[in-house]
Amino acid sequence: MFRNNVAYLFLVAFFLFIIIDNCMAIDCFKCQSYGGANPWCEDPFHHNFSASILHTSCMAGRKGRDGMYPATACIKLSGRFEDNDETMIIRDCALDSGSLTADTELVRS
Repeated sequence: MFRNNVAYLFLVAFFLFIIIDNCMAIDCFKCQSYGGANPWCEDPFHHNFSASILHTSCMAGRKGRDGMYPATACIKLSGRFEDNDETMIIRDCALDSGSLTADTELVRS
């Protein structure tokens, strides 16, 4: 009787792990472009031609924790370096870690 219960619990845990592992994250485009070096990442962004930079089940780190967790947002940072006027675009996935830090506020805005 005990062996049957252990085997049953093991199978349930195994299938839950497979289901949760495959369906809990979002898909995000991940790329970087400095000075227009990566045209696939630049604006205007054409997602139809960017399948190579689409990451399915995107994972991100949490502040103060080891490992990777399912992302809750896709982000895009764009800016210009003040010293040489070069442009920068970064697209990535991020996670709201529940704290009041710059990385979390970026996800919430």
